Amino acid sequence: MTWQVLRAADYPRMPWKNGGGTTLEMLRDGDGSEAFSWRLSIADIAQPGPFSVFAGYQRIITVLEGDGMQLAVDGQLTRPLQAFDAFAFSGDSHVQCSLLGGAIRDFNLIYAPARCSARLQWMAAGESTVFSSAKTLLVLSAGDGLRVSAAGEVAQLQRYDCLHLASSQLQELRCQALDPFCLIELS
Repeated sequence: MTWQVLRAADYPRMPWKNGGGTTLEMLRDGDGSEAFSWRLSIADIAQPGPFSVFAGYQRIITVLEGDGMQLAVDGQLTRPLQAFDAFAFSGDSHVQCSLLGGAIRDFNLIYAPARCSARLQWMAAGESTVFSSAKTLLVLSAGDGLRVSAAGEVAQLQRYDCLHLASSQLQELRCQALDPFCLIELS
């Protein structure tokens, strides 16, 4: 098993593909090229505008902070998206974002379904035990207190820190969270 704690303070800031803003790239698989199988990022959206197109990819987006947003995906309006309300759409789509109040911060999983499968779920605060046989597990802390233990290892995560686990075996994760957290399984 590979165990890596990624700290929010260390995420590099990068320009959006369309030049409209910046994102904090948390982690991606591969060599850092454009042809990744999956990527995690946190973006700050200060004004309405278009999203970047990621042809051949699927996207799952979640508002982390702010009043929320509503998307027009290929001209069709989505429901209003609030904090911890995940929404999936094709990276091929033309997406326009409207803010429901001021600026927001969001969390993005972008993955290539031809190369991997993904499952993203938001977990409630409290204690939980998760079993997974996914090759890659990612745990994102949305608050200031998440303790994760697995295979004799323990990680203390703060706001937007991420735990990256890679394993070829069934894993049992025990989580104690003061706030919601996100579990992503990639195979």
